[in-house]
Amino acid sequence: MPAATPGRSAWSTRARTPTRSAGCPASSAPERATRPRTTGRIPEMSTIAFIGLGIMGSPMAVHLQQAGHAVVGFNRTPEKTGPLVEAGGTAASSIAEAVADADVVAVMVPDSPDVVDVLTGADGVFAGAGPGTLIIDFSTIRPDVTAELAEQAREKGLRLLDAPVSGGEAGAKNAALSIMVGGSAEDFAAARPVLDVVGRTVVHVGPSGSGQTVKAANQLMVAGNIALLAEAIVFLEAYGVDTSAAVEVLGGGLAGSAVLNQKAQKMLDRSFEPGFRIELHHKDLGILTSAAREAGVVAPVGALVAQLMASAKASGDAGLDHSGLFSTIERLSGRTS
Repeated sequence: MPAATPGRSAWSTRARTPTRSAGCPASSAPERATRPRTTGRIPEMSTIAFIGLGIMGSPMAVHLQQAGHAVVGFNRTPEKTGPLVEAGGTAASSIAEAVADADVVAVMVPDSPDVVDVLTGADGVFAGAGPGTLIIDFSTIRPDVTAELAEQAREKGLRLLDAPVSGGEAGAKNAALSIMVGGSAEDFAAARPVLDVVGRTVVHVGPSGSGQTVKAANQLMVAGNIALLAEAIVFLEAYGVDTSAAVEVLGGGLAGSAVLNQKAQKMLDRSFEPGFRIELHHKDLGILTSAAREAGVVAPVGALVAQLMASAKASGDAGLDHSGLFSTIERLSGRTS
C-alpha cells in the first residue's frame, strides 16, 4: 500500500502544550513517561486512558469503568466525558494527562489522520505513555497506517494492537461488539481483560494491520447487505406488499441476516438516527477499494456500493445512520417518502 499521508485532523495535538493537573510540577512529566511498566499481562483491574468518547467510545469506556477498571477519558469536546464521569471515571484535560499513569490506552477516533495525531502528536500517546504501555486502537483506519504506527510504537518500547470493532452503537451499549485484533499473540493475551469487557466475539486475526484488513472486509459485506435490503424494500413497496410481513418471512429464510434484523425497521420507519454514520461507512469503503486495488483484487460490488455511499454523502445524508442509504435507493427509483 502507498505510504501514509495523514495530514492534520480535528484531533491534532501538534500545536498544543500538554496540560497538567493543578499542583503537578512541570518536572513530573518525564518521570511519568519513564517509570517501569510490565510488558506482560496488564493488571486485572488496570488504569485505562480512553481517547475518543463519541457514539461508540463513550459506552465502551463506561463498561470498562463499571467492570472495575479506573478509566480516565479525554475527548476534544469536553462535555462528552459526562457519561464516563457519572459512572465514576475521570475526565482529563489533555491526552498527556489521560495517559500519564495508564497501563492501557484505548483509542476510538474516526479516521487514519485522527489516530496518527492522537498517537504521534506533541501532546500525544507516544510522547506521554510509559514504557510497556499497551495501546488498543479500536478505530477503523488504513491497514498500512496501522502497521507503520505499530512499528513506531515498538521503537518507543510501547505495544500497539489494532482492534477495530463491528456492532455499531447497539453493540457498544450492550458490550456485544465483534472485535478483530491484529498484533502479537502475547499482546492480544495481555489485552483480553479489556477486550472481553466490551466485546462478545473477540478474535486474534494475525499480525499488525490484520484487524484493519478484516474490518475492511466486514464493512464491504455490511454495506452490500444494506444496499440489497434497501433495494428489496423499495421493490416490495412498489408492489404494495405488506412490508412488515415480508421482512418477517425474509428474515426466517436464507435472506435473513443481522443487517436485516437491525436495519429493516429503520428503513420501514424512515428513521435514521445515527448508530454508524454514512460518512464513516463512506470512509471505510474507501479503505476497502484502495486496499483491494493494491492487492490486485477485483471488488466490483464493493466499488458500486462505495459509489452509492458517496452519493448518499454528497446528497446531504452524511450524518444519517448507514441504513439511510435507503433514501438514495429511493431517489434513484424516482420514489420519495
